[in-house]
This record gives sequence, C-alpha cells and structure tokens, in this order.
Amino acid sequence: MATNASPPLQLATAFRPLASATAGGGGLLAGGGIATGRGFRGRTTHRRVGARSVASDRDVQGPVSPEEGFSTVLNSIDSSAIASNIKHHAEFKPLFSPEHFSPLKAYHATAKSVLDALLINWNATYDYYNKTNVKQAYYLSMEFLQGRALTNAIGNLELTGEYAEALKQLGHNLEDVTSQEPDAALGNGGLGRLASCFLDSLATLNYPAWGYGLRYKYGLFKQLITKDGQEEIAENWLEMGYPWEIVRNDVSYAVKFYGKVVEGTDGRKHWIGGENIKAVAHDVPIPGYKTRTTNNLRLWSTTVPAQDFDLGAFNAGDHTKAYEAHLNAEKICHVLYPGDESPEGKVLRLKQQYTLCSASLQDIIARFESRAGDSLNWEDFPSKVAVQMNDTHPTLCIPELMRILIDFKGLSWDEAWSITERTVAYTNHTVLPEALEKWSLDIMQKLLPRHVEIIEQIDEELMNSIVSKYGTTDTALLKKKLKEMRILDNVDLPASIAQLFVKPKEKKESPTKSKKKLLVKSLETIDEVEEKTELEEEEAEVLSETEEEKVESEEIEAAEKEDSEGELDPFVKSDPKLPRVVRMANLCVVGGHSVNGVAEIHSEIVKQDVFNSFYEMWPTKFQNKTNGVTPRRWMRFCNPELSSIISKWIGSDDWVLNTDKLAELKRFASNEDLHSEWRAAKWANKMKVVSLIRDKTGYIVSPDAMFDVQVKRIHEYKRQLLNILGIVYRYKKMKEMSAEQRVKSFVPRVCIFGGKAFATYIQAKRIVKFITDVAATVNHDSDIGDLLKVIFVPDYNVSVAEALIPASELSQHISTAGMEASGTSNMKFAMNGCILIGTLDGANVEIREEVGEENFFLFGAEAHEIVGLRKERAEGKFVPDPRFEEVKAFVRSGVFGTYNYDELMGSLEGNEGYGRADYFLVGKDFPSYIECQQKVDEAYRDQKLWTKMSILNTAGSSKFSSDRTIHEYAKDIWDINPVNLP
Repeated sequence: MATNASPPLQLATAFRPLASATAGGGGLLAGGGIATGRGFRGRTTHRRVGARSVASDRDVQGPVSPEEGFSTVLNSIDSSAIASNIKHHAEFKPLFSPEHFSPLKAYHATAKSVLDALLINWNATYDYYNKTNVKQAYYLSMEFLQGRALTNAIGNLELTGEYAEALKQLGHNLEDVTSQEPDAALGNGGLGRLASCFLDSLATLNYPAWGYGLRYKYGLFKQLITKDGQEEIAENWLEMGYPWEIVRNDVSYAVKFYGKVVEGTDGRKHWIGGENIKAVAHDVPIPGYKTRTTNNLRLWSTTVPAQDFDLGAFNAGDHTKAYEAHLNAEKICHVLYPGDESPEGKVLRLKQQYTLCSASLQDIIARFESRAGDSLNWEDFPSKVAVQMNDTHPTLCIPELMRILIDFKGLSWDEAWSITERTVAYTNHTVLPEALEKWSLDIMQKLLPRHVEIIEQIDEELMNSIVSKYGTTDTALLKKKLKEMRILDNVDLPASIAQLFVKPKEKKESPTKSKKKLLVKSLETIDEVEEKTELEEEEAEVLSETEEEKVESEEIEAAEKEDSEGELDPFVKSDPKLPRVVRMANLCVVGGHSVNGVAEIHSEIVKQDVFNSFYEMWPTKFQNKTNGVTPRRWMRFCNPELSSIISKWIGSDDWVLNTDKLAELKRFASNEDLHSEWRAAKWANKMKVVSLIRDKTGYIVSPDAMFDVQVKRIHEYKRQLLNILGIVYRYKKMKEMSAEQRVKSFVPRVCIFGGKAFATYIQAKRIVKFITDVAATVNHDSDIGDLLKVIFVPDYNVSVAEALIPASELSQHISTAGMEASGTSNMKFAMNGCILIGTLDGANVEIREEVGEENFFLFGAEAHEIVGLRKERAEGKFVPDPRFEEVKAFVRSGVFGTYNYDELMGSLEGNEGYGRADYFLVGKDFPSYIECQQKVDEAYRDQKLWTKMSILNTAGSSKFSSDRTIHEYAKDIWDINPVNLP
C-alpha cells in the first residue's frame, strides 16, 4: 500500500473546534453538555447553564463560553497540513461514496476543513462577547444573499494560496472545487446582497453583531429561459447538503399562531390554544478579513415535535392527516416570498415574518438574561441590545417585543414601550407604495390575536399624540394627519378620538310649537284674529292642555338629546367596501427610535414625501445611511487581477480595509503603463465571461466588443424595457445601413441582461420574453455579426455577478428618477472600473459626485419633475418622440417572432388607466437615452479616454464601502463599539 500521503489526522489538534454553546445559543457548536476543548493554545472548561423560552416556557440548555485560550496561528499552517486535513474529512466524515475523490467531494471536504479553522475564532468571538457583556446589534432580514462561502472564507483567513496548493497536492484545482458550491438560495436581490455585505463589514470591523433570517429549503426559484421566456423551478441548493452550517438542535423556540387571548387571575393577558411550531437554529459563521472576529448568521428552520405526528391516523391509512402538523410547520420555510394572491399565500407570508421575529427575539432575550445573570434589569435592555429591521418584513418585532415584556416579564405598558422604542430601528428601502407592506387586519386578527390588541393600543396612543400636536381647532388638518399616520387603515376611530369629529346639528323646535308659530304667522299675515282664536279652540279640542304639555316636553327633550349628540363625521367610520389593513411601515416609524433611508436622495424623499407627517412630528428620528458594498467579495476576491494592479500602484493592499486609499489612483489616471495593465485585467475578466456565456446560453461573443451590462431584479421601474427598446432602435438603424456605415456609426457591443421576474409579475415576465426574442433574432443575423449581441444570462445570482461585474465596461442603472432607493450593484460596477449610464436616482447621484460628472453618462428626467410629467401625460399633452413611435412600430411588425407584444407596447401608450400611460416614463426618457448612448459610443472609440474614465471610477468609489456604512450605523443608530479579541 502506498504511504506517500500525509497521515489523515495530522490536523486533528490544530483544527479541533471548541465544543461550547451558551444559553440561548451563544456558543456555536451543536451538542452541548460538559466538555473541554483545546484551541491552538490554552485549555478551557465549560459549565452548563439554562435559559427559558418565553413562548414555550421550557429550558434551553448549553454550556457557558470559555474565558481563555483564544490565540490562533492560522497563517502558519502550511499547505501539506491543510491537504492532510482535507483528506481526513473526505475519509472519516464522508458524504459521498468512497470510490473516487470527485470535485464535489473535494469541495465538501475542503469546506469542512475551512469550517474547522473558523470554529476556533467563531467560539472565541462569542465567548469574549459573553464574558464582557458588550452591547450587541442584531440584524433581522428576510434575505441574505451570501454567495459562495469557500472563496470568501479562505480569503478572509488569508489562506487562499495555501488551500490552492493543498488541493493541487490532492489532484484538484481550487477554481474547479469552488465552482461546485451552489449559491445559498436565501434571497432575491439587492436587499439580501446588502445584508450580506453588512455582515462581512461587521465582522471585519470587529463589531459585535448577529444576523437573523430564515433557512429557505427552496429559496425564491431557479430561473430557466425557454422559448416561452422565464420558467421557474425549485432551487436545489440543499440537495447535497450545506457544509457551512451547524444545526443547533439544542436551540429551539416555540412559535404560536391562531388561538385566543384570555385574561388570567393575575391580570395578565394569556395567548392560549392555537397552532404551535418549533423554530430550530442553524448557524453559519461569518469571518472578518484579517481579524479573528467571526460573527454569526442564525437561520431558523421550522418543524413540530415528533409527538405531533399522528401515528394512529397513519396506521389507519390516513397518511395525509398524520403528517398535517409537520407539513404546516415545515412549509413556512420552504419558499422565499410565496405567492400571496390567495388567502393561504397571505397567511403563509405572515407566518414567515412572525416566525423570524418571534424566534429571533426569544433568542436575543435569552442571551440578554443569561449574560445579565443575577443583576438582570430590564431597563438595561436597550443598552445591551440593538435590533435593526431590514425593511418592513420584520415589523412584527415591535408588538412581539411588547408582548414578551408585558405578558412574560411582567412589565407595565409604559415600561415595555420605552424599552421597545429605544431598542428597535427601521431601514426603509423603497418609495413604491406596493412595497410598503399592508397586511389584512382580519387575517392578522385570526393568526396573531394578541399582537392585534397591542397594535390597536399603539395606534390609539399614536392618535392621542397627533391630537396633542395639532389640536382640535383645524379638524381638516387633524383628519389629514390621522389618515396619513394611523397604523390601522379603514378601521373605526376609538370613541375617545371619534368624539372630536361631531358635527353639531341645528337646534329644532318641537312640532307642536312649530305648528303654533306657523298658525300665528299665517293668521297675522291675513289679520284674521278671530279665525286664529277659533283655530286655537279647535286645537284645544284635539289635545288637552295637559297632554299638549307632555308631548311638548318629550319633543323638547328628544331634540336637546339629539343636539347634544350631533352628527358623527363619516371619517370616523370604516368603509365596509374597502379592506381593513395594518400599515407596517407606519408601525415601524412609530415603534422605533430611528428611521433611515439608504441614499441621500432617497432619504430626502422619505422625509419630504413618504413619511412627511412623521418627519414633522419626530424630525430627529430620520437619518440617511447611504448603502455600501464589501470591497473584499466585490473587489479583492472576485477581481484578483485588478486588485493586484491597484495594490502595486498604491504600494500596498491597505485599500481593502481602507478604501479611502483608492483615491491615490487618481495620480496615475493618465499613466500609459497603468492603462496597459488596466486593460489587460479587463480583457482577462472578459474572457471568463465569454466562457460563462457560452456555457449558460450557447452564444459565442467577442471579447473585442464593449460589454454593456444590466443585471438586477426585473421590474418596470428599473426599466429593462428602456434598455431593450434602445437596443431594438440600434438594431433597426444598423439594418438600414450598409456594412461600412454600420462599422462607422456603432462600436461593437455585447448587451448582457440578468435578473429574475417574480413568478406572478406578468409584465416583468413579458419583458424577459421580449429580451430573449430580440436576442434570438439579433444573434442569428449574419448581417450584424459581432457588431451587436444580446444575451440574457439565466438564473442570475451572486456567483454570476462575481464574474460579470469585473468584466463589465458599461453598466446601466436607468430607473425612473425618484423610484430606486439606492442600488448597490451600481457601487460594485464603479469599484471595478465600470462606467455607469444612468438617471439621477438612488446612489447614482452620489456616485456621479464622487467619480466626477465627466465620468458618468447622465440622461433623463429628474425626480422633482416626475409628478408634473405624469400630470402632463394624464392631461393628454405628452407628444412622443418620432423615434419612440418608430421603435414600437418595429416591434409590432413581427420582426422578433410571432409573440403578441400589444400588451407590453400598450403599457407605454394612452394617458390613463392601470398598466397604461407609461407610468415609468420610458417614452419620455427614450430620446435622451439614445442620444446618451451615442456619447457612449464616441467615448469608447477613444480607448485612452475610456481607460482613464474607468480608473477614475475605481479611484472615486471609496465612499461606497459597506465599512463606511456600518461605522455610521454603529455610531448613529446602534451605539455599539468594536470589540478586539485579546
């Protein structure tokens, strides 16, 4: 037997993880119990403590973290030792058959080897947090788009070279092994990518913080592109296992739905009955760059205890009933954003959001109690815990924290509200009305009855605050503010507020007295006094004097009562024809101490438009935190060629941690040697994308062409339609020219699209279909050849982005002004030396300021013009540009196939109506857009100018590091400080 391989257990000591776990999930290894563990240095002992689950009233056991022995020497590990450890995992922790050491098997073994290294620092980090009882931030998000973990982890550990060499010794290539890793399907778009960048920066900057999310079994969906456009199938990212997670079966919390609320003899509210599930923790380590700090992303899966399986029903043959409880629990974490057109879909989405909030808060509270020990004081909670709600999805954190503090911890309403308000903060990510979530009050009432009670009380107290601020004199103003600011919409006003809107009625006389006055007036008019006397006598015969007095008294009393009650303004009552809803964004603003937008222009829109009334009431709550992206994943690791050049010319790689140093590139922006190296790096990256496009689409593209890229979620406001119509116009003009004219008039382009349309968003799916139809026609047109290619890359994700962004030369960020909150891909493109074409929207505004106006291609209407332009359209005053009419007619001519595009083109026509009237102003901006694209062609022909613009984009992008953003959150919102491990 050959013995040339190193012994497989050589790294057993060096990589042995600490088997620690704190109460409530502070430690990070599954298991628990009394254990000892040796890190690289030192020896520790653990003791068990317990924490109580507030929902299930049961103990969660786990050992307290060690206090010593955290030193590591990872950088001293050589490739032979790593190879030995990888081989150990392949042989003794097998997930695959032993016949051969396949790339997939090598990936899993390598990942486990890296995880061994991470666990040392992972446990050390939280052991120290527990020991020092520092204030910790918790970032709650429905999405975390992490991308592949292997490249990022070994890069942050500074072991990329060693792992490459180790795999080479084992007969594998690092790039081939890393390509085996599927992207974790835990998000959809920018929201999830931002959250993941934040986790990276938090760890890198040594801030104590955790992320919380859901562990989706199938994610959003895997996108297939067929002749019919986009088709969706379930993601399979978990089918081969996920080696980066530790399943924490010892950390779970009960989560309740339905049931009823009763008041106990102790005076407290009790939520009883209903449906109970169990949320189980799955932990994923988040390593920082050049630091031992390794933070945690905790994901929740959902299930029920084994006893909920109906064995009797199963044995009786009713298998569906037997498994019903498990299915109801597990489907909560099956799919990201399940379709909510049906009542069942709405309930499932609300269950997802509440599961995230309830399990996470129970976990946070258990950790707070464990760390506080005997000195527990709930008033300290906001000084130890900061909860950030990433968009409105985690809004239920507010009533859930109130519920736990009041119902389980015995605090008063005022005490609980003060704690909640000082703990929770809200990041707004949208100005789109449909994205500001509104939940059916009726559905919430059934699913979360106790939370509705709390929300109703918050709503009433909010209204009292509004009345106090604006008074009752100007009822029109008061009605306006209540309508805008209430949390509950189309819900009757409570009696205390309703009484402010009573219209006094005119005082009425009794019919008897009125009749007498009428008779007197009539008789006096004709001077028939005698007749008057006779009529009075007749009246007396009908009603005796006693009876008359009685009737008159009753009538007066009724009139006075009616006068005192008055008439209620219809404003105080709900409209039965309209739904009753809970406005989650309003609840976020009311219940938190901070509200921030994610770009300067967006934050101004939030203050002046979206939440203007709240801003008037609480101006100090509102902040801006311009988004950022991590320069590790989005430059250092995904673009090593360019990163090496930057480090060479700057003189160090310090820019990876301090992006301000990128500005030093400006000194060399005209240097021809740098230009030559810069273009060579871009060429190398383009060649990788040529291979990617061939593999994913079958199309062959030329690396000599400009790579023009728009990759993002497919949405009408992001205006992929404007882009593809511009391409159609370009193609039409090419077809009208001779071959010589084409070459003179246009530079070669490869126009690349990527992104998913939500499964039920019909118009977005039409856009995908249209792009692919244009591609099929253009790419097979021999007259055009390499002068124009159109590519739709299927199933766009982080890994695809990591390939496309370094290779891109022009990137399109062309949303209707005022509709994109920020964007983060625009930052990634600029960092990688890509020049942007875009509107003054979101972070484009700040990018243009930083990189220089001359290095950004600007077009289109500005945000302050949009309302007027839509009004112009509604009034029938808009006159479309002839070129826009020309391109629509060309599409309708059938040149791109037999599909009927009347609905798509019709959305750009008319002056009003749902799905019409060009709400996103494609037609308005089309002339400006195609003229700007001509400027792009002119600039690209001058490669010296273009390369200088590219360098200056990278040099000016330092502001857009997520490190800067996180420093601002930590200082201005969370009040947390870096913690350096000893």
